[in-house]
Amino acid sequence: MSVPRIETARLILRGFTPADEASLHAIVSQREVLRYFPRTEPWPLANVQKWIASQPEHWEMHGFGWYAVEQRATQQLMGWCGLRVLEDTGEIEVLYLFDKPFWGQGYATEAARACVEEGFRRYGLKLIIGLTLLGNIASQRVLEKAGLRFLDQTPYFGVECRRYIIDQERFTEFYGNLHD
Repeated sequence: MSVPRIETARLILRGFTPADEASLHAIVSQREVLRYFPRTEPWPLANVQKWIASQPEHWEMHGFGWYAVEQRATQQLMGWCGLRVLEDTGEIEVLYLFDKPFWGQGYATEAARACVEEGFRRYGLKLIIGLTLLGNIASQRVLEKAGLRFLDQTPYFGVECRRYIIDQERFTEFYGNLHD
């Protein structure tokens, strides 16, 4: 399956390739970037290579997955955004990770909104969740700006998380008619 390309005003969302290994490794080698992840240890290059190599399988199995996010103006890899199925619950999560120079500029919100819209319009999803660790206020705001509403606080991945949701009704309210 080929990964669809999404373009927004400032971003290109595309499938990962082996050419992204060094750039992604530089991003996920920073403890501060991983600060609000369940695992905060920097990724060895071998893990990055294995993760990138696993992406086509997720796309093939589910019809959606992670996108490499590039800045349109420079074509620099900024991080990732996408949708994944949580193995333990079967829920579909919108998730994102951006390199520090791109924080606080609305890029994560722009990418998350594109992925949420893709999830409902292209894939016909009924519900998408977002998870953040309790102290990750910036990520909570991204989810809210992408139309997700706080639902509850519950453990995922062995840590307490805030869970946000968006369903078709909320999506239509927030993004407009599904048939636009």
